[in-house]
Amino acid sequence: MKPSLLDFTLKELQENIKPSFRAKQIYGWLYHQYVQNFDEMKNIPKQLRDELAEKYLLNPLKIIKKEESIDGTIKYLLELQDGKTVEAVWLKMKETLTDEAGEVTQEAKYTICVSTQVGCKVGCAFCLTAKGGFTRDLTAGEIVGQVVALKRDNEHKHNRMINIVYMGMGEPLDNLDNLARAIEIFKEEEGLCISGKRQTVSTSGLSNKIDRLGEMDLGVHIAISLHAVDDELRTELIPMNKAHNISSIIEAVKRFPIDTRKRVMFEYLVIKNKNDDIGSAKKLVKLLSGIKAKVNLIYFNPYPGTEYQRPDKADMIAFQEYLVNHGLLCTIRDSKGIDISAACGQLKEKTGSELK
Repeated sequence: MKPSLLDFTLKELQENIKPSFRAKQIYGWLYHQYVQNFDEMKNIPKQLRDELAEKYLLNPLKIIKKEESIDGTIKYLLELQDGKTVEAVWLKMKETLTDEAGEVTQEAKYTICVSTQVGCKVGCAFCLTAKGGFTRDLTAGEIVGQVVALKRDNEHKHNRMINIVYMGMGEPLDNLDNLARAIEIFKEEEGLCISGKRQTVSTSGLSNKIDRLGEMDLGVHIAISLHAVDDELRTELIPMNKAHNISSIIEAVKRFPIDTRKRVMFEYLVIKNKNDDIGSAKKLVKLLSGIKAKVNLIYFNPYPGTEYQRPDKADMIAFQEYLVNHGLLCTIRDSKGIDISAACGQLKEKTGSELK
């Protein structure tokens, strides 16, 4: 399989393509114009375009299906060169605001949720992605290509701000080298220019790799998928907890370099009659003592065949109020795309069933 031009930093392209100023032009076509074929690169000589087409892929993936929610969330199924599929999600976080004269005072704000692997090794009990097992890591270009494809599809200009969360299919830290390369490519000033502080890596808690990510000093935020306050329940939900238990994760988080103005996000998936009681809230307050933390409570999003249930709204609010009253910043995440296949793996699973 040929490498994609999206696999390379600008410096690497400048080393591979001569004269090197052409690399900057090509970067503009890739990340500012979102071109889909080499012939669209009008200021690149035809001979060089032909050479590039021979050596490289332009787009390592294509959109094959999408579902749009009434809240503006769009779930994408993307096909890779080898026929494997992954998902990405376009999330509208804030609406466009206008004044009385009709002038835009605030542009709509969006986040893209990207995948880092085909399948996943972690095997979380509540996650549909885990059903398909693990196939392979995504290349850096395949990670980057998701953002390019979604920005193109939504006609989102290159200089419009966007946030990226590595929270789709796969465990990002299990593919750390390609993840780090993608983060650097996104940060390129001549490309999409998405700073580290607009990128969040969500991990189920590979404590040794949290340390490695910290040592790379990429300036990204980290979000921990905690989901439980004791090792017994966490091991039921996330079998990997046997190797990376809660205390090892908390210690790694304390070592992680974070902007003093920012907080470490702890994702807590709330499941009815599993971890939605005030006793769990009390343990969570104790566990996060001494960490500048923010807790994001997430409603479990049911899918066909799961034994887990969505919690009651009253229990969610009581849980949140307990945390807030005991000094923790806590939000309840709005359920986005609940009318479509928005949970990780749902669109892939559904499409696969339709094709059988």
